[in-house]
Amino acid sequence: MAPHRVVALVKAPQSTFELGCAASVFRGDDYSFGVCTETPGEIETTNRYAMLVPSGLRALGRADTVVVPGWLPIEEPPSPAVVRALVRAHRRGARLVSICSGSFALAATGLLDGRAATTHWAYSAELQRRFPGVRVDPDVLYIDHGDIATSAGSGTGLDLCLHLVRNDHGAAYAARVARRMVMPPQREGGQLQYRVETPTPSTDSLAPLLDWASEHLAEPLTVDDLATRAAMSPRTLTRRFTEQLGTTPGQWLLARRVARTRELLETTDLPVETIASQVGLSSAVNLRRRFHAAVHTTPSAYRRAFRSSRG
Repeated sequence: MAPHRVVALVKAPQSTFELGCAASVFRGDDYSFGVCTETPGEIETTNRYAMLVPSGLRALGRADTVVVPGWLPIEEPPSPAVVRALVRAHRRGARLVSICSGSFALAATGLLDGRAATTHWAYSAELQRRFPGVRVDPDVLYIDHGDIATSAGSGTGLDLCLHLVRNDHGAAYAARVARRMVMPPQREGGQLQYRVETPTPSTDSLAPLLDWASEHLAEPLTVDDLATRAAMSPRTLTRRFTEQLGTTPGQWLLARRVARTRELLETTDLPVETIASQVGLSSAVNLRRRFHAAVHTTPSAYRRAFRSSRG
């Protein structure tokens, strides 16, 4: 099969971090990655160096996924030519994706009207004011509608891109990409954005605890167990999770168990009862209920769909 073609639409001054998020995730034999701009040539970056972009908007006509990795300044709307190119790509079936302020370019197409979208929390009020037809959610990490997806500030672009890879090729594939990048394998889109007006997060990283818990998912771990392991009270642990991960210990544990379930469904023939035991979901009934709530399908249907797509 031909690799999935990802094209990033850039504009001066282009954030190299947001662009790098997409370029780092969408690489390898299963993806091809390119960059285009409205007027080919040198494009200034936010890091005060220029990059050469030889491809124009026609490149969007060949893209399977179009990424808008930021759109600065946000006060400058995309030109009619850019809007037309994005709409044509969408009508052709391309997936449109924005990172951070790139949501302003997608909103200008009208394709987000009546839909939920997100952006960097500092831009959310302006996005809502300028595009009242969009239901702006300033709190979440990303929102994916299938054909169009938006993410919050900067680093959440990695979360969204990994989420899209997970949808394209499965949880095990996405986990390998995340490990290559030394990234957490999954952060759910509904987790909270970090904001500067919130209390400063503790410098005590939860990483060792998360690694330990990920290796002991088969055990009936509770918040009290995690707190004991971390040598802190359950209340303090919950506060640290909220500060550092934007979620609760219980929600994080469930997300990891569901993610591990997906990997085992994709890579093994283990029955659901065995998988439930290995991921700490106690029973096949509980696994099926939790899995359906998170993935919106049954474990057996997920396994069939994954194997069909890979076969």
